[in-house]
Amino acid sequence: MELLELRKKIDEIDSKIIPLLLERMGISKKVAEYKVKRGMPVLNEQREQEILDNVKERCGEQGDAVSTVFAATMDASRELQHRIIGGGKELRNAVHEAITKEKISSSRISVACAGVSEGNTDKAARILFPESEIKYYSRFEDVFEAVNRGEAPYGVIPIENSTAGSVHEAYDLMMRYKFYVVGAYSLEINHCLCANKGAKYEEINEVYSHPQALAQCSEFLRHFDFTGVNYSNTAAAAKYISESGRTDIAAICPKDAAKKYGLKILKTEIQNISNNRTRFIVISKKLIIEENADKISLIFSVSHTTGSLYRVLGRFSMAGLNLTKLESRPIGNGDFDYYFYTDFLGNLKDGKTMDLLCALSCELPNFKFLGNYHEY
Repeated sequence: MELLELRKKIDEIDSKIIPLLLERMGISKKVAEYKVKRGMPVLNEQREQEILDNVKERCGEQGDAVSTVFAATMDASRELQHRIIGGGKELRNAVHEAITKEKISSSRISVACAGVSEGNTDKAARILFPESEIKYYSRFEDVFEAVNRGEAPYGVIPIENSTAGSVHEAYDLMMRYKFYVVGAYSLEINHCLCANKGAKYEEINEVYSHPQALAQCSEFLRHFDFTGVNYSNTAAAAKYISESGRTDIAAICPKDAAKKYGLKILKTEIQNISNNRTRFIVISKKLIIEENADKISLIFSVSHTTGSLYRVLGRFSMAGLNLTKLESRPIGNGDFDYYFYTDFLGNLKDGKTMDLLCALSCELPNFKFLGNYHEY
């Protein structure tokens, strides 16, 4: 049989499958109406697994492939049921109340910032909040605590670098404090090697900076055989070097920090790549969604069943959403369970996007909606 004939045969089979799938979706609507009247949940994992096991058994060596098709069909049916039932009311109400025409940077307020003056986080904070008072805190958790205590309505912390990856401590704190992301800024990062006057390359043994900065400059450090020493912040490292008076140690920091603390710049642009950028997020106890919000962030976990993550990701594709980040992080319960961090493009004023998040909030364990915000 020729290829064209085989394709024609497939088209004939597809024409028979489509009406059946539509009929199945129609029955799913009636199932949703039945569940609404009786207060039943949409997801019945036991029944779904029984169906998939039965499909595998009936389809023999094609069982895995066909069961995957059935799983996608059930996911689509469940999505429809959630939409009819109106699940996730708590999230829907929170989002509706959070949407605002005002900009988070429109008023003169206090903003908590990780680090010290002239650091990269300080620069991002001043760009995002040009007329606000910046309050400095040495640790990321101190920033969260400041926001939690009401010392500042917003905090600014780094969340991800294009070279060194995610700042995992920031994600862990987001889960612990249950805060929201209400804004973000992507800042170009240029690192310098700085030291006290009189310092020479051959006399430097240790280089102080934040672990992320050390990772971003790893090739430079390796080339000169410098030992990287972790410090709380790049600008804070510059301040420490300056106050130490020593000429055998140096800091990796921004130019402005070197200038502020009286250090001489030994070498500029020592980062591994030229287009080195860091994303900074604005955290808040209160959910705020600006009208121009274009990015959504989530944290969730999935059950320990075959294909569970695959099926969740398929739901994003079904809704026409583009994932820009997916990363796992140990929950820390000793059982090798993981959180998944996800960023994707979208606005919750879109009905399909809102329906998806509401459905996932009802079905997934440890689901946390971090925010819908604009990234500058």
